[in-house]
Amino acid sequence: MAPVKKPETDQEVRTMSGIPLKPTYGPADLEARDWSYEKQLGDPGQYPYTRGPHATMYRGKPWTMRMFAGFGTPEDTNKRFKFLLESGQTGLSTAFDMPTLMGYDPDHNRSLGEVGREGVSVASLDDMVRLFGDIPLDKVSTSMTINAPAAVLLALYVAVAEKQGVSPDKLRGTLQNDMLKEFIAQKEWISPIRGHMRIIRDMLVWCTKTMPQWNTISISGYHIREAGATGVQELAFTLADGIGYVQLGIDAGLDVDDFAPRLSYFWDVHNDFFEEIAKFRAGRRMWAKIMRERFGAKNPKSWLLRTHAQTAGVSLMAQQPMNNVIRTTMQALAAVLGGTQSLHTNSYDETYALPTEAAAELALRTQQVIYEETNVAAVADPLAGSYYVETLTDQVEAAAWEYIKKIDAMGGIVKAVEEGYPQREIARSAFEFQREVDGHRRAIVGVNKYKNSDEGDNIPTLKIDHDAEQNQIDKVKAFRSKRDPATAERALAAVRSALQDEKQNVMPPILDAVKAHVTLGEICDLFRSELGEYRDPAYL
Repeated sequence: MAPVKKPETDQEVRTMSGIPLKPTYGPADLEARDWSYEKQLGDPGQYPYTRGPHATMYRGKPWTMRMFAGFGTPEDTNKRFKFLLESGQTGLSTAFDMPTLMGYDPDHNRSLGEVGREGVSVASLDDMVRLFGDIPLDKVSTSMTINAPAAVLLALYVAVAEKQGVSPDKLRGTLQNDMLKEFIAQKEWISPIRGHMRIIRDMLVWCTKTMPQWNTISISGYHIREAGATGVQELAFTLADGIGYVQLGIDAGLDVDDFAPRLSYFWDVHNDFFEEIAKFRAGRRMWAKIMRERFGAKNPKSWLLRTHAQTAGVSLMAQQPMNNVIRTTMQALAAVLGGTQSLHTNSYDETYALPTEAAAELALRTQQVIYEETNVAAVADPLAGSYYVETLTDQVEAAAWEYIKKIDAMGGIVKAVEEGYPQREIARSAFEFQREVDGHRRAIVGVNKYKNSDEGDNIPTLKIDHDAEQNQIDKVKAFRSKRDPATAERALAAVRSALQDEKQNVMPPILDAVKAHVTLGEICDLFRSELGEYRDPAYL
């Protein structure tokens, strides 16, 4: 006689944020929370926007396919921009190298070996002209992932546009310009937090009055998640950052409805498929409530959480790298079902190097197949009403509110960051995640499960020309040598004066300075001398 098989025992399963999952969900899960369509959902395009910011969503307009690109010299990246636009990309997204991100010119001794390595090198007006050569800036929307020197890069972009005959009010795009998440997670800063917040305040005021179509801040949860945060922590800390920036604008004397519609958000999309969808839906609902109830915004556009998303770089693995195509596809599908307005899909080779042209094209094709071939985009919020998805959306929202309440009790996000609260929470989550992987309690295909005996996958990678660094060094030196020294010195003095006087707005003198051929590093050196240099206290 065959042995009697023991019945399967329930195994506890939790989301990546630790929310326990039942084997099945039904009407009782919604009834227990007094759930109603009108209160929790509403129609797409209607408050509280759980189901999306637009009535017809992608049937009316596809999401923007905005592939991140930048490497080597401005000419190298300009070529990649044109290739992606010719391949069907609908918006530009610029990655800068580490010296640019940290506010150094390529000939600074701290730039050695890093120029053009992980993004494009931009230090001067000449660099920016070459970066956007033959690209009409009144026809494309441009995103720039830049933070500490964001004011300088924005000024360079405006100056290049003016050379093309395009005025600032015609420019469309997004500046990341989110220094709070730098102090929380990414760690690319120049000065202490309050000095950077002052510059962001001035940019908010200037852009609100001068660049009405420009998104001044892209409030970024992406880097918070990449540093090890859970989905709930990413949502909570990012919305708390948004609250901080809205309050900054109000304290500067702006009417909330004059600038809030131009704030945008940038989210990570990780592997926990349904939790990621729930995160997008909960985030829209929370932001709508925050803007209408906390800040008293009257314009419905101020209530909208407008979203760019990027698949999770941290989820990509060097082992069996072709598996990354599958991960990226599932994450992209989650972003679309969650209702993003813009999306970047990572390339499978990014654990080895910056993406090759072929890998970037495949990543773009991933989005195009989802949009063109699956009918996923035909219906707004197709998962609405799912017992599981609606329950999970509510649970994600409730957990995120708990974090926001703690931050409010501390005196706001700036104070919380200064005390290291989000940093410690993220470090704890990252440590626990790695323990789960090391203990085989969380499977990663090809890493701790289904491993190959031969882990050395040979795939083509992008090689950055070693001459790119010297090329950029030579160009920035020649650029400085050709300018009028007295004009440049007067422009630098005006920037210094504005930094010393809280009542002055720093943007006009920075714009004048880049037009006078002052370089990024020279302006950022004034940030260091006048606002101080930040040293990480390494919160544990």
